[in-house]
Amino acid sequence: MMTQVIKPVVLCLSGHDPSGGAGIQADIETIASHQCHAASVITTLTEQDTSNVKKLLPQPAAAIISQARTILEDLPVKAIKIGLIGNVETARAIHTIINEHSALPVILDPVLAAGGGAVLSNDTLIDAMTELLLPRTTILTPNSIEARQLAKRDDLQSCGTQLLKLGCEYVLITGAHEQSEVVSNLLFNKKQCIETYTWDRLPHSYHGSGCTLASSIAAMIAHGLEVETAMLEAQEYTWNSLSTGFQPGKGQYIPNRLFWMQEQV
Repeated sequence: MMTQVIKPVVLCLSGHDPSGGAGIQADIETIASHQCHAASVITTLTEQDTSNVKKLLPQPAAAIISQARTILEDLPVKAIKIGLIGNVETARAIHTIINEHSALPVILDPVLAAGGGAVLSNDTLIDAMTELLLPRTTILTPNSIEARQLAKRDDLQSCGTQLLKLGCEYVLITGAHEQSEVVSNLLFNKKQCIETYTWDRLPHSYHGSGCTLASSIAAMIAHGLEVETAMLEAQEYTWNSLSTGFQPGKGQYIPNRLFWMQEQV
């Protein structure tokens, strides 16, 4: 008789990207790649392709709460990953869920704009995220642009410490949007930057890189890894996904989140 393998469960609250590059599909592929099980609640339907987001179709807040509660009552969720929020009502719904399950680690990827430049947030939503979600966030994973928007600071060191003051336990600011020869990602905890990770800059722009990183961290945390170990391994996984990425459409490249399968062929 085969022994049943119990996979850690990650609950994903994310948008749906029909192109398959980002959002809930990126979460599921990444989490499955880490031998975890992804349970998914879609926060926002979208009209988008690999170039840009054209329209957001937020889902009813009551439905989001109901779906998440049903999953949390049934499955042994080990971590919650949050992606595209879309509007204030959804932020409030997510706040309700994470407050009801305050012992669960929360990994928040603050998706404030699309890779193609479309704005996916406004000042009201950013204020709601700051007030309702950041104080309950275990790990925040903004890119440098998002970090400046959330912290209302220019210097990234100042951004990191300010985001800690707003309630996040850890903050990982990614540096791919900076004009630098290499990509430097900054990890903050305990009122300061505690680690700088340096990665070779890749030649393309990517659709779904932030989703991949945050979901990878969530999966590592669900497996019980220490935060700093999870951070390093998730960045390595994401870099490998990007370096083997592909361009299925006319826009950005998509991470190859199943690169490890090709290596075994």
